Amino acid sequence: MEFPCDFTIKVIGENSASCIDEITEIARKHFPNLSDEAIRKKPSKQGKYLAFSITVHAQDQATLDAFYLELTKHPDIKMVL
Repeated sequence: MEFPCDFTIKVIGENSASCIDEITEIARKHFPNLSDEAIRKKPSKQGKYLAFSITVHAQDQATLDAFYLELTKHPDIKMVL
């Protein structure tokens, strides 16, 4: 991968207002200039889960790794790809 580049991370988490806010907060912590349009959400069929596609403009691998690790530690997040 060549940096800087746009990179999309997929996240599946609980469909709750607090989870949405916390995922957005984590994303903006690592990528402060992230626009609202860069975070797309789609609920599961029964609405229990929410799939996120977050497209970030990564400057380096270390920032992507830190973002990924913080997401995987969140208790409401089930999967990060």
